[in-house]
Amino acid sequence: MEDTIAAISTALGIGAISIVRVSGKEAIEIVNQIFKSKNLTNVPSHTIHYGKIMDKNKEIDEVLVSVMKAPNTYTSEDIVEINCHGGIATTNKILELVLEHGARLARPGEFTERRFLNGKIDLIQAQGVKDLIAATTDEKRALAVNQLNGKVSSKIEQLRQEILEQIIANIEVNIDYPEYEDIKKLTNEDIFPKLINIKNKMNHILEESKNGIMIQNGIKTSIIGRPNVGKSSLLNTLLGENKAIVTDIEGTTRDIIEGEIIVSGIPFHIIDTAGIRKSDQLVEQIGIQKSFELIEKSELVLFVLNNNEELTEEDQKILEKLEGKNKIIIINKTDLPNKLNLEKNLLQESVMISALNETGIDDLKNKMKQIFHLEQIQTEDPTYLTNANSISFLKNAMTDIEQAIDGIKNNMPIDMVEIDIKNAWDNLGLIIGKTYQDELINQLFSQFCLGK
Repeated sequence: MEDTIAAISTALGIGAISIVRVSGKEAIEIVNQIFKSKNLTNVPSHTIHYGKIMDKNKEIDEVLVSVMKAPNTYTSEDIVEINCHGGIATTNKILELVLEHGARLARPGEFTERRFLNGKIDLIQAQGVKDLIAATTDEKRALAVNQLNGKVSSKIEQLRQEILEQIIANIEVNIDYPEYEDIKKLTNEDIFPKLINIKNKMNHILEESKNGIMIQNGIKTSIIGRPNVGKSSLLNTLLGENKAIVTDIEGTTRDIIEGEIIVSGIPFHIIDTAGIRKSDQLVEQIGIQKSFELIEKSELVLFVLNNNEELTEEDQKILEKLEGKNKIIIINKTDLPNKLNLEKNLLQESVMISALNETGIDDLKNKMKQIFHLEQIQTEDPTYLTNANSISFLKNAMTDIEQAIDGIKNNMPIDMVEIDIKNAWDNLGLIIGKTYQDELINQLFSQFCLGK
């Protein structure tokens, strides 16, 4: 981190303002070489100065330059931000001049990476920065803010402290100073309930994190059913646009058509699939096979039936496939006479709609809320893990604790049990970056936008 980095921190395009950010030991000196107004090396920290950016004797733009001196900056290094007029040519030219005078182009996320490496944030907070920038719903924003302000990190840190202070430290004292009579002799029976308590806390965080994944990634939802039951009409009604072609001809939908709706702040990624029926046409057969595959991959299946037709053999096969899945049985075309002979228990669980007349759609959305307890998520303070790596490390830590518990049950020596407990402590450290792997850091920050 000895070099000085620079990048455009605003979206590149036509706008009122663009910002070129420079960070590093030479940030102030580099910008001072192209800034005409006053000597930036002599100005106080956290001040803004009006002037012009010059390329030798040629004026490039009139700007406001913010000077922020280490350590009280985003990266803990000297930072200069050049606020110029928005525009591709102007912004690129100023960045070009900064690079010509000694800075190098920052990698995606490198400013935030330096903030992490300089100890200002942990890995969960860094993830929160990225998620806050990408947030498209208020729920995603709230989730990211709680990551950024350290609420999520504190849960993991508390677990680490509990393992360290209540278990590891006591084990170490017993092993290192067995001759001291005033030290309580720690036995496997003393550790066992503490490990059970820690395991339960870990499991609780993992269960809660399912909500975090749901908020962040949305819910994979597929619309399944025979041809002409109204699947494409339902998709169009939910999306509020004519995205899927609707005709009376069977087999119109042969490929996957996708869209997204927001229900109680949670994205539902909805896929309209090919109608499931016996077909001799190769292309349609492929589409039908994809429909069956999507049933397995989907987190929610909307199974559409035609109110004006009797239940068929294909319908029964689909119902069998849906056993144990999150599903909503939708009876469409309620504006037509009822001919559907559905079992009473399934009928009671069904949602009645008319996609053509757009009736029953609110009932369908309410059913979607109930299945995933979305109202509960909305009322809770969202302090969840959302990153796949973080969740994986927590699962590894819980496995370590479970192995320690098994070791105690099998009367293993306490110093052997301690190995698994220390591994759990290390895995928790990987979540917040107390211990970290270079490839993990590179992977996380490479996902950031350039300039952050």
